[in-house]
Amino acid sequence: MPKGHVGVLTIGQSPRMDVTPAIQSILGSEIQITESGGLNSLTDETIHSIAPRETEITYISRLRNGSSVKIGKDKLLPLLQKELWRLEEKTDIIIMLCTGDFPALETSKPIIFPDKVLNHTIKAISSGSLGLIIPLEEQRNSLVKKWNQHNLHIITEVASPYEESDVKGAAKALKMRGAEIIVLDCMGYNMLHKQDAAEGSGLPVILPRTLVARIAAEYVS
Repeated sequence: MPKGHVGVLTIGQSPRMDVTPAIQSILGSEIQITESGGLNSLTDETIHSIAPRETEITYISRLRNGSSVKIGKDKLLPLLQKELWRLEEKTDIIIMLCTGDFPALETSKPIIFPDKVLNHTIKAISSGSLGLIIPLEEQRNSLVKKWNQHNLHIITEVASPYEESDVKGAAKALKMRGAEIIVLDCMGYNMLHKQDAAEGSGLPVILPRTLVARIAAEYVS
């Protein structure tokens, strides 16, 4: 029998075969994972309904077919809430598979929000210049605003985890602009992206998916 049951909630569609195996490797084979996704109820014909308005907070995530999609936050929240209620009935703790801010979500189970974990981690270890690698140009202003609460000097570069992009070059640019530590600010970034960022910059690089997986492992172990 599994020793614990962890839920993984993506803002896109599940299963997230690009992310979940890395989480499972940290949790161990005795921990069961159940996945769900905010866009699971949408089809190829209805996926356009979550396209962001010009002024809306925009996220990006992966669909079941491997393609990526831009998502408007206001349209996503009610879909995400329904999936969260279903997921909490089956699990001990839930990992939110997005580094965005979701204070409106309600759940009766413990939930790990990567944005909170990242913010507190950086606050604990750094007070200088923070380099962010982010997926979309249109996210720049909202993410800088989110991180500014710690009075850090925020520097950003764009390199998407969902298509060919120069993560190594983005990290090198952050280093040249004065960054002292780098956060890959999306759950879509993987260990190869982290390695590229470290090689490009020579700086410490924080990868959200492995960070939150280790916290979940501590909880269920």
